Amino acid sequence: MERFFKLKEHGTNVRTEMIAGLTTFMTMAYILLVNNLFLGPDGAGIPAEGVFFATAVGAGLVTIVMGLFVNIPVALAPGMGLNAYFMTVVLSSNGAITWQAALGAVFLSGIVFLILTVTKIRQILLTAVPDNLKIAITVGIGLFITIIGLKLGNLVTVSINPGTDVSQPVAGGAFNLGMGNFIDHKDTLLALIGLLLIAVMMVLKLKGALLIGIVLTTLIGIPMGVTDLSSLNGASWFPSFENLAVGQMDLKGAIGIGLLEVIFIFTFVELFDTFGTLVGTAGRAGLLKNKEEGEKKLGKAMLVDAGGVSAGAFLGTSTITAYVESTAGVAEGGRTGLTAVTTGILFILALFLAPIALVVPSAATAPALVVVGVLMMNQVRKIDWDDFFQAFPAFLTIVLMPFTGGIANGISAGIISFVILAAIGKATGRINAKVHWLMWILFVIILIRYAFMGAE
Repeated sequence: MERFFKLKEHGTNVRTEMIAGLTTFMTMAYILLVNNLFLGPDGAGIPAEGVFFATAVGAGLVTIVMGLFVNIPVALAPGMGLNAYFMTVVLSSNGAITWQAALGAVFLSGIVFLILTVTKIRQILLTAVPDNLKIAITVGIGLFITIIGLKLGNLVTVSINPGTDVSQPVAGGAFNLGMGNFIDHKDTLLALIGLLLIAVMMVLKLKGALLIGIVLTTLIGIPMGVTDLSSLNGASWFPSFENLAVGQMDLKGAIGIGLLEVIFIFTFVELFDTFGTLVGTAGRAGLLKNKEEGEKKLGKAMLVDAGGVSAGAFLGTSTITAYVESTAGVAEGGRTGLTAVTTGILFILALFLAPIALVVPSAATAPALVVVGVLMMNQVRKIDWDDFFQAFPAFLTIVLMPFTGGIANGISAGIISFVILAAIGKATGRINAKVHWLMWILFVIILIRYAFMGAE
């Protein structure tokens, strides 16, 4: 391990790397429990056992490859936000798009991502899109996830007034948003307890606060009658290979029903999310001090990340991407791929915990989504709110994701408004803004999409 991972060269040792790997696993293991909310029977419709298997094995294998091939302490798993988008695509299609076809779209987005990486177009895209829009995409997805968490925990309720025009939600008063009733509904009370528990642990900077919070909330739910343990009776602790989604992606269906926009969004969001995570984690680990060596490692990391997208789809999960929680392991001293390999092995070993994971109620996992929204929201301070030219497109990107229930709508509005404002500003001589040629191409693609496919 010393020779392979070059531990002394990076100023670390086996013990430190393994502790760092355990820390990273603890901070991101919540995805094992949360991913079923989006992709499982109550979400996109994939069998629960299949979601758990794909999440554990996908995260484990791709993270191990990252550690062995690139030798950096970065772990990967199904990305938050992209799993929410996956669910939205399936549910909003009214049966037209199956989860198999959606997995096919994810697989194809991985191929596109791989091509963009090898041909260096990926780097051009990163330069073309303004920083404020990149940040706004992250923040908007955070709010999108937060609303899903609030609804799943019944902390926020949505009701439709009878006899009103639902096409005019504001003028007609069709929709009512309200607080959940935690007096009469035990699941709402449990979700509130879970949210407070996780918040307290986050304030105390406890490692693995999200995972520990989910587990404690699940245990509290037992005497409350919310957590159902009946499925544990006679359950096998050996990994189940039944009801898996491995190899069930429908490539023909994905192409046949015209999922070009879905493939585009998966690719687009993954592009910026991964870049920021890889650069941030590698920088904190001190791996970018040598520019040439650092860029080489990032290039190899992007290849692994791109391959992981298609690998995850084959196993039966939404986009696998680099996790910002990897910085927790770096903070514990992780500097090499041994940290990632340790994390990956722990994910695979988690297969033996499947029976426990499948009894966790949504009231226990929903609070974690709200807290993830808080963590993603912290990027909003980096947006230049004093410059209206920068603030307006960023604002539309952020608010339209949760308010319209579509990540694509927010990204589209941000790009369109930025290009229009930049063009008018430059024509009048008031704004000296450069619009990359690729932004114009995206602008035209989005206009065509809305003109011919409609706002839905």
